[in-house]
Amino acid sequence: MTPLDALLRRRIAVGGPITLADYMAECLLHPEHGYYTGRDPLGAEGDFTTAPEISQMFGELVGLALGQAWLDQGAPAPVALAELGPGRGTLMADILRAARAVPGLPEAVQVHLVEASPVLRRRQAAALPDAAPTWHDSADTLPDLPLLLVANEFFDALPIRQFQRSGRGWAERQVTVGEAGLAAGLTPAAPLAALAHRLADTADGEVVETRPAAAAIAAGLAGRIAAHGGAALIVDYGDWRSSGDTFQALEAHRMVDPFARPGCADLTAHVDFEALADAAAAQGVAVSPMVPQGVFLERLGITARATSLAARMDGAAREAHVAAHRRLTHPGEMGSLFKCMAFTPKAAPPFPGLTP
Repeated sequence: MTPLDALLRRRIAVGGPITLADYMAECLLHPEHGYYTGRDPLGAEGDFTTAPEISQMFGELVGLALGQAWLDQGAPAPVALAELGPGRGTLMADILRAARAVPGLPEAVQVHLVEASPVLRRRQAAALPDAAPTWHDSADTLPDLPLLLVANEFFDALPIRQFQRSGRGWAERQVTVGEAGLAAGLTPAAPLAALAHRLADTADGEVVETRPAAAAIAAGLAGRIAAHGGAALIVDYGDWRSSGDTFQALEAHRMVDPFARPGCADLTAHVDFEALADAAAAQGVAVSPMVPQGVFLERLGITARATSLAARMDGAAREAHVAAHRRLTHPGEMGSLFKCMAFTPKAAPPFPGLTP
């Protein structure tokens, strides 16, 4: 039993079952025992690997796309260059390196990182020694400036709620204590106005996931862009609309029981891009089509970049480089599972790579 397991059992014994969202929030962000509070979860020795850690090409192309969006909007200065959930700082370092090729951009940017983990903040500071980043606990405190923002594998870790259809009503999945420990349970079914529209495309027993914080964050970013200009690029795994139970736990690069070792595994669920798009559009910005990551990167020229880099490699380094290109773009790997979408001002040109 983990320390957080014991705390959660006591909480449930006193107050009754908790929502899946509450469970995820405690597991990921508990101030003492949370998954992100005291560890670096990335890389071979961690629990998962993100696109920037696979290859520098990802961050370089994202950086050039943000730079082009900045030029398309008249190169405003100063501009806030921000990342939500910046991991080890690898993506931001690659973006800043690519930004050197965009005249005027390095001098214009102010770097802002939205990061809750003290451990990862230290890793980011080491990775970005010359960037003088400002850290934020939430996107709400980003400055009132034109905004160039990227959120790569950020929204998938925000807490979800799950509802299982039962006739014309919905039963919410909760976390309770069973004979073997923490386990999932269901509330009695009841009509939910917020999910009335999902009665048309679901059957009895099917699960719909909602992510309350995601829509609020998307709306906040879109409101800033509508007011001050800029662009927000979202890259995450998921699809246009929530469908089915996608809640999962990852530990040491393996799928594990999400209730077995609370606080020791990464908990995520697929992102509902439709919900993000609706929240952003309501703020008066243009929302790009949702595009698979592989298509997005190909449109930005990843194959040409990969070929150029490969010409300087041989042996194992070249093989690893080719494998990284495939992992980022191939439909059987990250190329189709991950999707991309951007918010821009309505009067601005479309975000690079997200229109045919």
